[in-house]
Amino acid sequence: MMDGFDLDSPLVCEGIVGDGCGGGRLFIVKDETLIAYDPQTQEKILLLRNILDAQIVSKSGCIVEIQCLRESVKFDLSSLKKL
Repeated sequence: MMDGFDLDSPLVCEGIVGDGCGGGRLFIVKDETLIAYDPQTQEKILLLRNILDAQIVSKSGCIVEIQCLRESVKFDLSSLKKL
């Protein structure tokens, strides 16, 4: 567990350094909200609200994908917008 985030949770994803945007940060869905957390500065940034029934969070390049029960939500970290 890091700063209250369980790294083994399916709702926590670690950004890999060199894999595009957000390297070294954690991407967490908590309370229907996508949050980026920087463990070095301990800064939390709210990225997207109203994520219902999230099951799994993953990241590839600059895209964070959240698999929900009824839909797949994609968020572009480079434009800070939902796709």
